[in-house]
Amino acid sequence: MHKNKKITLFSHILVWLVLLSMPYLLSYGQEQDLNRVIAHFWIPIGFYAVIFYINYFVLIDTYLFSNKIVQFIFINLIIIVLSITLKEFFEDLFFEETLKKTTKKEGSGPPFKMFIYVQMLSYMVPLLFSIALKTTKRWIQTEAERKEAANVKLKSELQHLHYQLQPHFFFNSLNNIYALVDISPEQAKKSIHSLSKLMRYMLYETNDESILLSKEIDFMKKYIDLMKLRVSDKTIVKYNFPSEETGIKIAPLLFISLIENAFKHGVSASKQSTIVINISSQEKTVLFTIENDNFPKKSDDKSGSGIGLVNIEKRLKLLYPNKNSFKTSIQNNRFLAELKIETN
Repeated sequence: MHKNKKITLFSHILVWLVLLSMPYLLSYGQEQDLNRVIAHFWIPIGFYAVIFYINYFVLIDTYLFSNKIVQFIFINLIIIVLSITLKEFFEDLFFEETLKKTTKKEGSGPPFKMFIYVQMLSYMVPLLFSIALKTTKRWIQTEAERKEAANVKLKSELQHLHYQLQPHFFFNSLNNIYALVDISPEQAKKSIHSLSKLMRYMLYETNDESILLSKEIDFMKKYIDLMKLRVSDKTIVKYNFPSEETGIKIAPLLFISLIENAFKHGVSASKQSTIVINISSQEKTVLFTIENDNFPKKSDDKSGSGIGLVNIEKRLKLLYPNKNSFKTSIQNNRFLAELKIETN
């Protein structure tokens, strides 16, 4: 807003520098005296100001921007003709003798048609400046409103995706705990306690646009420990996260869906499986990779809602446009995902 005011003020100053110089430019080379300067310079400038600000504050909004073009042109023609007439009247009333003497010295003036043409042209300039300035101001305001609307929409979409992720995460975790109730009640109790800590983090610490990568890593470690309670010894989970504080900030909960998927689709009760998770950072770029065995869900398995990967893609598009790389593939019956984010 402050920047827009500065631009408007500068534009007005520039316009008036041009308008103040016009009478001098149009009469360049002619003999000057005080009465002639007043008659030929300052009186026209007064009418320029009238034309400029009547259009700027009233006519452009009322007629031009309302698509009443004919009325706008007609009213301005009347104002310009009236301005020229009044200018000539004031010159004849107050400066007739001075102008007659000047005319005698300089000889006969320009042809009448040329005189009218130059007069009309000079009085059109403040009108055109007014239109240009008002249109520019309107465009800047419209652009600012468009950006504000886009920003509100972006925040709304991100909030929706964030809230969408929470019940998805909670639902999958409850499914895992449910599987432990009959097998190991003690582990189920521990899982519920761990889940409450994770949910507290999700509810109260992930509302900011970005959080420290170290906090997100701590959250992922706790989630991995929770998931390891329900898997058998046939599943090996390896992870390598930065141990030092990097100061890097990222959007919260971007990686958790990939870890969820690894435990949901990469673990078998009867077969050996391995999950490998890595996070590395270089300057402000974060690289997350995960690799796990691929055990496709059965067609009648309705656990989870399948929104994890879609949610990641949507959030990346909104949060890091042109600053992310997300790839998934299946090689040798193992699922691989690589997510690179430029946090600057």
